[in-house]
Amino acid sequence: MTAEAMEIARDSIKPGVTTLQISNEASNYIKKQGAKPAFLGYNGFPGTICVSVNEEVVHGIPGDRVLNEGDLVKLDIGAYKDGFFGDMARSYPVGKITEETETLATVTKGSFFKGIDRAVTGNHIGDIGYAIQHYAEDRGYGVVRALVGHGIGRNLHEDPQVPNFGVRGSGPRLRNGMIIAVEPMINMGDWEVEVLSDDWTMVTRDRKVSAHYENTCVVRDGYAEILTLMDGEDQWRKTTQ
Repeated sequence: MTAEAMEIARDSIKPGVTTLQISNEASNYIKKQGAKPAFLGYNGFPGTICVSVNEEVVHGIPGDRVLNEGDLVKLDIGAYKDGFFGDMARSYPVGKITEETETLATVTKGSFFKGIDRAVTGNHIGDIGYAIQHYAEDRGYGVVRALVGHGIGRNLHEDPQVPNFGVRGSGPRLRNGMIIAVEPMINMGDWEVEVLSDDWTMVTRDRKVSAHYENTCVVRDGYAEILTLMDGEDQWRKTTQ
């Protein structure tokens, strides 16, 4: 259901649309399913989803900001139903974007898959972060450290934390059936970030573009199962040796 809400929000992205209009499309769909937008009121967050543009890394509050050709918009959507949460994020172009920005989004997605390639029974949390960090940094990008992925299930954020950086073999050992949200946030420039005066929107300190990619996943023996697959996306079943 969270993935279906993402598809609807994605399809509403175009120049001239406001971030609130995109948010309304997703939240209306979630409510029609008898569910609740997971982020509304969470620790006081005023929006139903997060819509972050360009230098905004995460936690962008939907409002009257108008999307322009060339923007990179990050959608972070969560839903709650029947006692459980789903959480995911994607980065989408608004019209035609620069090759540089497109490459950033591609590498961010790639770093996610490098991470969940290690999200298998018997590995450690640090193995996920190490894989994400080195894939992104080897390509010249900054890996955000102020926020991390997380466990998820009956609560939106649960243990363990899942950093996008780390040391191989460190942290809790992964067990079959653990559910985690893996979500690399990768910057065009430096890894440092700061929070704007609204106390929510996190931006890159150097104001360069950032990208975000997230799925709710289950640790399995030999692969990570993605629960938030969108239409047309293939399940990830690569076996880690």
